[in-house]
Amino acid sequence: MIGAAHFRIRASVAADVAAINALYPLAFPDEDLRPLVAALLSGSLAPLSLVVEHGKSIVGHVVFTECRVAASADRCALLGPLAVAPSHHRQGFGTALVRAGVERLKADGFRAVFVLGDPAYYQRFGFEVETQVIAPYPLPIEWFDAWRSLHLTSLSRSIAGGLEVPPPWRDPALWGAS
Repeated sequence: MIGAAHFRIRASVAADVAAINALYPLAFPDEDLRPLVAALLSGSLAPLSLVVEHGKSIVGHVVFTECRVAASADRCALLGPLAVAPSHHRQGFGTALVRAGVERLKADGFRAVFVLGDPAYYQRFGFEVETQVIAPYPLPIEWFDAWRSLHLTSLSRSIAGGLEVPPPWRDPALWGAS
């Protein structure tokens, strides 16, 4: 695991774009997430974009995009993408990014965070299978356990409906739909 003296988590800035763009092909060699990340970072869509620096290098990045659930005024976010350089896997950088992001969202009044991701990874943060909020596109049956949520307040457990996402997230391929 990483020690606090060896890394720093901070909000991303425009000067980080090149490093962020270089990170995603390393973390996801079979999937080009750079257009999605660029769209999310180009405006007010991402309420939170964090990087983790180890030494002088950016070794991880995460975006939390503000979304809404139909018929709900509760502030919600969609976690993703999350990328950590393969050379820095299993050292706690991804965990630190997710935890820092969730804490900031909670402090900013967000009620829930949704993610489509590895169940084994996200359940350690308290993400549970989501059945009340429907993903923007039908998910493949094998991805059922991957659609998860983390409720940041006890009141958010009553949120139900379809998740409405901003335009960059409206590509059915991102949700396993064809």
